[in-house]
Amino acid sequence: MRNRLAGACWLLAAVSFLVANVVVGLAWEQPRFSWAEHNISDLGNVTCGVWDSSRPRPVCSPWHPAMNAVFVGAGLLLALGALLAHRALRPGRAATVTVASAVAAGSGYVLAGLHPADVDENLHVLGALLVFALGNAALLAAALGRSPLLRELRTVSAFLGLLGLAGTVLFLSRVDAGIGVGGMERVAVFPLFVWVTVTGLRLLRSRRSRPLS
Repeated sequence: MRNRLAGACWLLAAVSFLVANVVVGLAWEQPRFSWAEHNISDLGNVTCGVWDSSRPRPVCSPWHPAMNAVFVGAGLLLALGALLAHRALRPGRAATVTVASAVAAGSGYVLAGLHPADVDENLHVLGALLVFALGNAALLAAALGRSPLLRELRTVSAFLGLLGLAGTVLFLSRVDAGIGVGGMERVAVFPLFVWVTVTGLRLLRSRRSRPLS
């Protein structure tokens, strides 16, 4: 039951986050939302205007309350799913680091949702750094795990963790590699949601008679 609840939490977090990115972005009119130009955080900004002196861009998100609610909700689901999945990810320190890092990344989303970038930039940036650094750290730690589940997902975890880490470095360096700085941010952020989707499906298929750990 714990495994299935963990899987459900993680799948709901991933689906809600992706759907919100698409739907809230479609609500933009002037300007139109661009996954290449705009950051994910722009969807949660509460005011309209030119934002970010280091990379000025027009921002106006009419459905920002929905996006910020999803930031908070997805973050809580990520953290709860990690805590519920701990038994399935054990044994070993790598599993503990995976869970702790995923909880911290979820906390980062909660912090970012409660403090939009144009309301409290410092707290928002802190939340974003938790997402970037510890979200991808969770994947790299998972690649070192010793449980049957983590061994099964070792290649996927390592690939996604390295992809997210590379995306983070390039995003923070303002290197767009032809996909825009906003696109690079998604390379940094989305691997965690891909991983919890894959792992969540695996947990949902688990049976009490066939434990994962």
